[in-house]
Amino acid sequence: MKNNYILFDFDGVIADSFSHAYAVNKMIYPGLTDEEYKKRFEGNINDWKKTGSEHKSESRHDVDFYTEYLPRLRSQVKIFPGMEKAIEDLSRQYSLIVVSSELTAPIQELLEKYKLAHFFTEIMGNDVHTSKIEKIRMVFFKYDTGSKGCIFVTDTLGDIREATHMGVSTIGVSWGFHNHETLMKGKPFRVVDSPKELSDSISEYFKGLN
Repeated sequence: MKNNYILFDFDGVIADSFSHAYAVNKMIYPGLTDEEYKKRFEGNINDWKKTGSEHKSESRHDVDFYTEYLPRLRSQVKIFPGMEKAIEDLSRQYSLIVVSSELTAPIQELLEKYKLAHFFTEIMGNDVHTSKIEKIRMVFFKYDTGSKGCIFVTDTLGDIREATHMGVSTIGVSWGFHNHETLMKGKPFRVVDSPKELSDSISEYFKGLN
């Protein structure tokens, strides 16, 4: 029985989506730099939206993010090289769950497109809950597990902070939204530079608990 759970962020970990998401956000906020955009993910992106920071006078209120972004996600966003094999290999030993701020349906579609959906026990998108803290809590309850039975794989400091709030250790990946320096602010178990490093790092983490 697969008693341990790997919680995967989607954008920036599985899907190479930064340039597409940033391009749409730049349509809405013409003065937005890529560094400013990345900084939004040092916390929960949904909390950033609640601050009202996006409603500046120079912002384009006629552009809807999902109207512009979802067609790009479906037709242009690709899976990071090496992630298909990493996911397949990890699924043999662990239960895999997507915990993302992306909507559930387009995540499902892209994973199906790459024949990866069946490797995941569940997909929990932004429509399930906007807080990853609450989604992790749901995982604990639904699968009768706890913080020591899970590890979160993510590319953002904000996710590390939310996982840490729930006592869940993290592995940061350097190929997504945040670099090593930013990820290390959250004190993850490890930061890896390629998908092929995930298996050994996750195995080492769980072995260290025994």
